[in-house]
Amino acid sequence: MKYEGRVWKFGDDVDTDLIIPARYCNVSDGALLAKHAFADGRPEFASAVSVGDIVVGGRNFGCGSSREHAPIAIRAAGVRVLIAKSFARIFYRSAFNIGLPLLESAEAVEDIRDGDRLSVDLVTGRIENLTRKKAYSARPIPPFMERLIKAGGLVEHIRKEKLQKRS
Repeated sequence: MKYEGRVWKFGDDVDTDLIIPARYCNVSDGALLAKHAFADGRPEFASAVSVGDIVVGGRNFGCGSSREHAPIAIRAAGVRVLIAKSFARIFYRSAFNIGLPLLESAEAVEDIRDGDRLSVDLVTGRIENLTRKKAYSARPIPPFMERLIKAGGLVEHIRKEKLQKRS
């Protein structure tokens, strides 16, 4: 479970309204939400993000309301992993529930810059800054969360388990 991409860096206390403004939350379709991701804070994000890019944030990333629209918008925009100093609890669980992996590493966040290219290994927690030739560590994701990511989220994980039990 390795990812490589360009960094979009954000600061502390990025709330769900900054990730996807409430005026766009009248739909749950990921493709539509992705078009408005970070519309008020970084309006260029939705048109410039590439599949595989990585979002890096500070402390308390994803604070605010508990709606799943925020992680859905990020994932649908093509972001494959988020790294932050810390995540709001509900955002953390919602992200994994939809198959969007998160890593916490204060060391990495302090040193990584907007636009850097990273290689991220979720299993080992190793984060390599390919631009700056540096490496950082994060706590690897727990095995259960790894299974959720591989399955594509909680719903897909449960669906696959039910199919296996029927076989």
